[in-house]
Amino acid sequence: MDNEFKKEKGIAAYLLMTFVGAWGLWLIGWIISTRVLLISPSHPAFQFVLLPGAFTPAIAAIIVRKWITHEGFSDAGLRLGCKENWKYYVFAGYLLPMVVVGSIMGLAVLLDISRPDFTLQRSFSALLPQLKLPSLRVTPAFWVLLLLQQMIVGVPAGTLITWGEEFGWRSYLQIRLCADRPALAAVVTGLIWGLWHYPLIALGYEHYENIGVGLLVFPLSTIMLSIIFGWLRIRTGSVWASSIAHGGTNSFGASLLLLLFLGGPGFTFVSYLGVLSWIPLGALCAWILLTGQLHPETASAHAENK
Repeated sequence: MDNEFKKEKGIAAYLLMTFVGAWGLWLIGWIISTRVLLISPSHPAFQFVLLPGAFTPAIAAIIVRKWITHEGFSDAGLRLGCKENWKYYVFAGYLLPMVVVGSIMGLAVLLDISRPDFTLQRSFSALLPQLKLPSLRVTPAFWVLLLLQQMIVGVPAGTLITWGEEFGWRSYLQIRLCADRPALAAVVTGLIWGLWHYPLIALGYEHYENIGVGLLVFPLSTIMLSIIFGWLRIRTGSVWASSIAHGGTNSFGASLLLLLFLGGPGFTFVSYLGVLSWIPLGALCAWILLTGQLHPETASAHAENK
């Protein structure tokens, strides 16, 4: 009973600090950016305003582990384990976002929802409407360099930032909630994680055409990502696996789709956390759930076979 009460107290304290801390910091950042810096939430520079709030899940998890429940960090998954986990890291940071981006692009064209704009004129006009940009000369070499930059710099940098979320969501909350039902834990954590983003969606940061629809679409997407990120966390025993997947999602996948589709029709469908992403993400989630990949015994057997 004491252990159960301690766990519940830790979860409650974690959620309170994570939501109040992030939402408070985002509110302050929004006021400063819009009233002082004159930067709207849709402006690319606004993402830097969000950075302090993005680390509140990790800060909350550290405070809870060290000073509230005193449980320490033995199950936090801080070990990198590059030698045994490198295949999962490559999949998480590069192959997964590539497959999702490719699937969304193909489905968008096939279903006549939208078409990618490789000239970038459309997205630049949407992101920076106040600037009268000259016509861009986007060559194949430009795209090669952009992809290399995202792979070499973007994903590692994004991983360090998204660790601030993953150390909280995947390495604390998801392994505490419904511990004997990991699939349910992934769904509940994904839903909470999606709700945590609601202020950003309401401000227009996620670029959904209809805010109300975005408030419904986003949590469904984060539930799927929570299943996948949770699977990576369990299979590797490391929070770095889910952090790399999250970094690849933001810095590689989401950024590319933003550049290719923003300003065109149906962005709610073609964004990385849009409706079309449910097809590739849902297929992977179905495999994970149907094969019991989130089950503790499956993870233990995998660890023993390493």
